[in-house]
Amino acid sequence: MRFKNKVALITAVANGIGRATAEIMAREGAIVVGVDNHQERLDTAMDSLIKAGGIAHGRLCNALEQDQVDAVVAGVHKEFGRIDILVNAVGGSTIIAKPSANLEEHSLDDWQRVIKFNLDGTFLFSHAVIPIMKAQKSGKIVNLASIAGRGMSVASGGAYAAAKGGIIALTRKLSFELGPYGVNINAIAPSLTLTERITPHWNQRSPEAQQNQIDSTPLRRVAVASDQAKVICFLASADADFVTGLTIDVTGGQSG
Repeated sequence: MRFKNKVALITAVANGIGRATAEIMAREGAIVVGVDNHQERLDTAMDSLIKAGGIAHGRLCNALEQDQVDAVVAGVHKEFGRIDILVNAVGGSTIIAKPSANLEEHSLDDWQRVIKFNLDGTFLFSHAVIPIMKAQKSGKIVNLASIAGRGMSVASGGAYAAAKGGIIALTRKLSFELGPYGVNINAIAPSLTLTERITPHWNQRSPEAQQNQIDSTPLRRVAVASDQAKVICFLASADADFVTGLTIDVTGGQSG
């Protein structure tokens, strides 16, 4: 039970990688506090964890609104007395019409929406949780970057690449700030992962395009949410106590 009695705050918990992470942590004893901006999906996710024998509490919150984020974090800290784990899972590129378009095809609004969606939530939750973890002299933060942030995804747009590159750089920078307080911060950089949000886009690809993607991956398959969640849980556990500032590529061996 790697997470027994650990208070784990997980954003974007209703679907995808966030939910898969919550399922593992709840199964391994965590007190999961799941955050999402859609009440019905949030309730469904939390009910599922509870029915499976886990401890789960939902918090409705727009991760891009500072007042809401600060209120959620303060409430969790007051109720449980600590926050041991923060997983910043808010992000993605499909909030704009053509996420893989070339830069000159994006408007300034497209650029700003993608940057805000991927960076602001991570900043706001980290900003609110870090003082708590520093006072505790312990804590684990795991961010979600992408291989796009390393310039390794030809299917991703420039705004998304810039945002996820920012997550990688922020993770490294914060490791120097937080290390002296016993707080670890790391990230994962997923390749294409078939979550509820991404699967419809995958299904629109031709069979040939899908096979090309599979053939470019040494493990000969496309990732699913649990592949990413397992690495997040490693980084959030005591197994990674001497790991910080690192971004792990979770790609099945894909290098471009």
